[in-house]
Parts: sequence; structure tokens; C-alpha cells
Amino acid sequence: MTTLSLRLSDELLKEVEQHAKILHLPRAEYIRRALVAMNEDVLKQNRREQLMRASKLVAPASMKINAEFNALED
Repeated sequence: MTTLSLRLSDELLKEVEQHAKILHLPRAEYIRRALVAMNEDVLKQNRREQLMRASKLVAPASMKINAEFNALED
């Protein structure tokens, strides 16, 4: 495991310590979990953006196919 040194404002450190205490976690574990959660959020956002780009690329073809199906149903 690698050791990481970082600088936090006094206010942020105080919040971290308070939240860690509420959850009965050591400060380092609280920070590790926060980093994991942030990484998961970034991955989700990236996947969402990739899906949106792909959806925009196929939207015209999808609309044409939908129109063809609608014509067949009528």
C-alpha cells in the first residue's frame, strides 16, 4: 500500500474528522472510501457521456426505423 500526503484546509479536515467519527471510522478509512466513491462517480459520468454520444450518432437512423414501423402499423 502506498502512503499519500495531502494538504487540506483546516475546515475540510475538521469536517472529515467529524464525519469519520459519526461513522466510527478512522480518518484514513473515511478518506479512502471518499476517494472510491468519487472514482465510481467519475466512471458513471464517463459511461453516461459515452452513451449519450453514441445515442446521438444513431438517433437519425433510429427515428427512420421508428417511422417505418409506425407506417407498417397504420
